[in-house]
Amino acid sequence: MSAADAVMWTLDRNWEMVDSAIDGLDAVAMDKRPADHCNSIAWILWHMNRVADVFINTRLQSRPQLWLSDGWHEKFGMEIRVKVLGRSEEEIVSWVAPPLDAQLGYFEAVKVSAREFINSLGAEDLDRRVTFPPEAQTQDHSLATALGQLVWDNVAHGGQIAYLRGLYNGLGWHR
Repeated sequence: MSAADAVMWTLDRNWEMVDSAIDGLDAVAMDKRPADHCNSIAWILWHMNRVADVFINTRLQSRPQLWLSDGWHEKFGMEIRVKVLGRSEEEIVSWVAPPLDAQLGYFEAVKVSAREFINSLGAEDLDRRVTFPPEAQTQDHSLATALGQLVWDNVAHGGQIAYLRGLYNGLGWHR
């Protein structure tokens, strides 16, 4: 049993829920917002994946993000550096969802990257010190704490996606 089994089990369970929630949704449903000041499923999925990509690759492994290295920003038709947090209502309203195949492809690529990294960890790795966010050099945490933050963020956004799926399409958001 690896040191990060609980982290991987939780992420896999959340990703299964998200997969179920978005299964069968078309681009219109993915881009629908419950109100002007709210995000769509597509935006929440993109944000969830960007956070996981940054955490797993940049912050925890000092590698380039898949967003850059695999050209996902191009597949999304977006700038390399695009605002992920703290968007204004105007920015929320003007965000254009990328093609559905790009959204799902990036989700799969991030899951593969996260699984490979987390499954490679041993007990001794979890005590390694990491800094996040990188701009705040005083925010020194253990790798275990960073993985806890990643899990929290993923589960929160997975729940938002599942809720919106249920709001739009009724029961059946998770099998």
